[in-house]
Amino acid sequence: MKNNMQKNIFWHEHLISREKREKYNKHRSIVIWFTGLSGAGKSSIANHLEKKLFIHGMHTYLLDGDNIRSGLCSDLSFSKTDRKENIRRIGEVAKIMLDAGIITLVSVISPYQNQRTMIYNMLGGVKNVLEVFVDTPISVCEKRDPKKLYQQARSGNIYDFTGIQEEYEIPSNPDIILNGTDALEINSKKIINILYKNHIISFCEN
Repeated sequence: MKNNMQKNIFWHEHLISREKREKYNKHRSIVIWFTGLSGAGKSSIANHLEKKLFIHGMHTYLLDGDNIRSGLCSDLSFSKTDRKENIRRIGEVAKIMLDAGIITLVSVISPYQNQRTMIYNMLGGVKNVLEVFVDTPISVCEKRDPKKLYQQARSGNIYDFTGIQEEYEIPSNPDIILNGTDALEINSKKIINILYKNHIISFCEN
């Protein structure tokens, strides 16, 4: 039934192209994909960066992992199969926003290399994706533990938790590695300057 339905689906071409949207927005679109342990600082850095970009007139949107799981992915568990589907769905949303000419920031643990590679290929590779690895020691993440998730995982109340029961696979070739213990301003500035260097945006910070 599913295959028969798919045969009757036809791609609808838009009259307004991605290039036209980018020209109108006065910047290129890109997906900035933040990966790292829970508590590494992904969302904090992404929020700080988005605010700076927005103030400079950039068209942005932040897709936060917890927010997505509250709606679009609320039916998914934390099994490996469901984690892959969670990442796939986020990737599909990011792909739409990429076509819309928006700078999209994605903050999600995305612990497995094969899933990050899937996203990289889905979004069109290096010209469309900036992979940011927020490298924060698990000892620091666990000390922060703003959601008390590490505490619950250690006590056995949460299973399949990345960094405790489940492995986090270090990115093999991220575009940028940030120290999650550095100030938000420092980390945001590093990304802004890379975006400028890659001709995504027209301003940089010294």
